[in-house]
Amino acid sequence: MTSFSLPITPRYAEVDQQGVVFNGHYLTWFDEACTGFLDHLDVTYPGLIASGYDIQVVHSEIDFKGPVRWRDAVRVEVNCDRIGSTSFTLAFNVLRGKDGEPAAEHQSAVRGHNVYVVVSTEDWAKRPIPPLLREALTSVERQPHNVSD
Repeated sequence: MTSFSLPITPRYAEVDQQGVVFNGHYLTWFDEACTGFLDHLDVTYPGLIASGYDIQVVHSEIDFKGPVRWRDAVRVEVNCDRIGSTSFTLAFNVLRGKDGEPAAEHQSAVRGHNVYVVVSTEDWAKRPIPPLLREALTSVERQPHNVSD
């Protein structure tokens, strides 16, 4: 399985008075990247819901390493760091560069991770990770990150 990254173009509305992307927007980007990552693994969010499961974020961390500015070329890499019995952790790396610059030259601007717990859509109680999701996550767990700091 190849790695996954979601391209993002920072919008004007996401930039604060300091001229950088406001920190709260990174969680939105992480959420969008999670959905894209699951699609990439052929475990679509609508399919998960249809099978009676959902995922909830129970913990998030964001580490700022450098600014992301309006119109920077950005992509959010996603990696599966951990798989438990009812939860899993996705790691995110926000890479920034300039338009036309090779992706290999992009620098890590923000790192973070989310812990997700699987729940039933019937009673919202936590449940073991369903086999299809576990198999997909296991296929990419702890793959090396593509870009160094």
